[in-house]
Amino acid sequence: VPRRTGPTRRMTEKRYLVMEDNKKVDTSELLKKVRKIEIKTRGLSNNIFAGEYHTAFKGRGMQFAEVREYMPGDDVRSIDWNVTARYSKPFIKVFEEEREMTLMLLVDVSGSDDFGTAEQTKREYLTEVAATIAFSAATNNDKIGVIFFSDKIEKYIPPQKGKKHILYIIRELLSFQPTSRKTNIDFALKYFTNMVKKRCSAFLISDFIDDSNYSDSLLIASKKHDLAALQIFDPREKELPDAGLIKMKDAETNEDMWVDTSSASTRRVYEQYVKERDELLAQSFAKSGVDYISIATTDDYVKSLMKLFKKRA
Repeated sequence: VPRRTGPTRRMTEKRYLVMEDNKKVDTSELLKKVRKIEIKTRGLSNNIFAGEYHTAFKGRGMQFAEVREYMPGDDVRSIDWNVTARYSKPFIKVFEEEREMTLMLLVDVSGSDDFGTAEQTKREYLTEVAATIAFSAATNNDKIGVIFFSDKIEKYIPPQKGKKHILYIIRELLSFQPTSRKTNIDFALKYFTNMVKKRCSAFLISDFIDDSNYSDSLLIASKKHDLAALQIFDPREKELPDAGLIKMKDAETNEDMWVDTSSASTRRVYEQYVKERDELLAQSFAKSGVDYISIATTDDYVKSLMKLFKKRA
């Protein structure tokens, strides 16, 4: 985009967000999308997820709050013997959970997330899920940070608190344009482990269409942090339609391929490949101790997230 100076340039910057691929996105439309997602996901977080999130993601530990008189049913192991001896009647120590935490979202922004055959693309659906989790964390006064990754780290947003920060994250989820369309989860996990020094909670959100081996980095990340994974997929990715000869394009390499979908053997081989890939993915998460769920873009992600939170609780 040619450089402009003076009022003309300022008006252009106010009217448009200029993306790296030189596409212009109307800021008014973007703000409408941000607002729409905020209303929907914030309501879900406040009314549904707040308590479940609190239970599923524990604080760093317990800190002393106060001393009070012993009451029938209290744990005798909590008795403060020094205070008890001083007042000649039993007192117990009361502790509360240290709730302030950091939540990191590791978000896949590679080319395959632009695919969608339902009402939403995987990326649009992923944005709603990530926003809901972010608002849930904010309700619990946690800091939220984001790592956008493809086959490299596209952007790092340091953890902060506040509604303004979350709205910035949602805006970036909607409008961010990666410089690469490929995927490398191994690189993202290694960056996350090295960048975030203190233990935190984290969600790895991706379609997990990646041929790289990231089992070792997944295990290391899950030992250092409280890691959960969300697989977002389009139902059409699970099986091929019987639609004759179709020209397909790889969203990450731009490679074209003609596929005869009328062939029953072709459809069967593809379905078997997807099944084996998903089984390997589940085995990898189980081996690493990472809780995960798989969500279709046609699913109600509210039920899926509730299931994950209750499982962790």
